Parts: sequence; C-alpha cells; structure tokens
Amino acid sequence: MTDPSATKSFLEQTVSLMSSAAGYMRLPAIASTGIAAVLTALLYFKQKALIYPSNVPPNARTDVPRPSQYNFRDYEELIIPTNDGEKLSAFYIRGPRGGPNSKLTVLMFHGNAGNIGHRLPIARMLIAASGCNVFMLEYRGYGISTGEPDEAGLNIDAQTALDYLRDRAETRDHKIVVYGQSLGGAVAIRLVAKNQSTANISGLILENTFLSMRKLIPSIMPPAKYLAYLCHQVWPSDSLIPSIKVPTLFLSGLQDEIIPPIHMKRLHDLSRAPIKVWKPLPGGDHNSSVVEEGYFEAIAEFLERLMDEEKKEKE
Repeated sequence: MTDPSATKSFLEQTVSLMSSAAGYMRLPAIASTGIAAVLTALLYFKQKALIYPSNVPPNARTDVPRPSQYNFRDYEELIIPTNDGEKLSAFYIRGPRGGPNSKLTVLMFHGNAGNIGHRLPIARMLIAASGCNVFMLEYRGYGISTGEPDEAGLNIDAQTALDYLRDRAETRDHKIVVYGQSLGGAVAIRLVAKNQSTANISGLILENTFLSMRKLIPSIMPPAKYLAYLCHQVWPSDSLIPSIKVPTLFLSGLQDEIIPPIHMKRLHDLSRAPIKVWKPLPGGDHNSSVVEEGYFEAIAEFLERLMDEEKKEKE
C-alpha cells in the first residue's frame, strides 16, 4: 500500500500541472473595440481548439502516466471501440476485493486539459477513501485515444464507457456513480440525464462545472460576451440537470478563477435530485479543490449514503 503522504504529494503535483494548463481557458481581456472580427472568428472557427486543448500540457497526447507508476497492482489498461470508429484508452482500477464497496464503480470524466494518467492520484485517493473501483475513460483526441474532440463525440465516448461497464461481466451488476470535473461535469450530466432510467446509475458527483459554455464565455473571454450565441459547443447542463433524479453531490471551489462558483450554486439550485449535497471548499480554486480538506471525505460519505439507501430499498 502506498504511503498516504506520498499519494498526497502526487496529488499536489497533479494540481500544479493542471493549474499551469488552466490558464489556457482564460483569455486576456482585450480593450480595443477593433477586434470584433477576430473574436468572431475565434469563437466560431477556433472554439474547439480553445475548449478542448488536448495538447496541453506539452506531450499530453504521448506522455500518459500508467497505473503501475502509482503502485496500483489490480488494474487493466484497455482500448475500447466506439460505434463511430474511434478507439478510446481507459483504465479500470479495482478497489479492495470483497470490501463493502467492491460492487460500486466510479465512472470518472476529467477536465478539458491533460489526460487520464494525470488523474491517477485522484483515483488512488478515491479508492483509499471509499474502497470503490474506478473506471477512467480517455476522450477522443486526448492521450492515446484516436479522433478529434467535440461535444457530439465526447457524448458518444461517455455512452461507450457506460455501455462497456453494463456489458462487462465483472461490472454489469455494479452500482455506478458518475463523477465529472469541470468539462467532465458537463459530460457526466448529459450521460446521467440520458441513461438514469435504464442503467445502474446510483449517483452523480460534480466538481467545478458550468451552467453552459455560452454562459461561461463572459467569464473566460469578456470582450466576446455579446458573441456567445456563436458558440456551437453548447453543453447545456443547466437545462439538463432538472431532469436528473439520482442523488447528486456538488463540490464547489469557492476560489475558482476559471468557472465562477455561482455556476455550481445555480446547478445545485436547479437540481431536483431526491438527495443533493452541497459541499463548498472555501480555499479551492479550479484545480486545487481536490487537495482541500474534506474533499475526499465528502465523496466517501456520499457513497456510503448511497449504499445505505440501496440496502434500505432491498429490506
């Protein structure tokens, strides 16, 4: 078993790496009114490159840390085909076999930069805190997955991951909790809204995600606030979350410098989930929320509550 202090150090390194990449989303305010044409072109023609910087940080497409580098022993490295011809990289990492949450798998979707290997310290902390299994999917165009990322494609990728877990003999009877950070939160919301009535989805965990991409533009690109209608990568989480009826945990870094925390608060208020938990992280910014005190404890308590509810329903 890895030393907890070493895992914490790995997690802090991950935060530092992602923080250096996060600045890519926040474009500087441009005072001149003569750049309307440039902004229009950026928003319409270059928005995929801005929203999905899969090459950030450098070598993110080729340098993907592997579970063995973090002393995981019980895991699989997978390549999963999509129905539109792409091949997606994934890690399936098992928690303690026979443990209380050995039949619970967290399906993890990461933010808009980096790759799944960069989030392995988060997976380790999740397993250490709750004993769950973790399935980490790499979007198309990220890491060693094929293709180019866009909203439609990432939604196919998320569905591919869920279908894989439902079809796999080992996991078809598992309870699934979908967990998304930042852009991954939008991916998670869409997946749960579409599948909650047919899949074994027991819960949803959201961290520092946004209402919609159009509503985020005024914060990350202030001069373009009147051009938000040009954004065709919409991610309309605010219109989808009221339909979600599974328990939901909201993890909000109150110092988020990329996505204003009001986005998370509004998503919480719009939610009609039978159980919804609000966990503010007073010192957490967009990427450092995972190292805030109480982050993984909140997830562990949420998962325990879900499993307790499952037991009550069976009695």
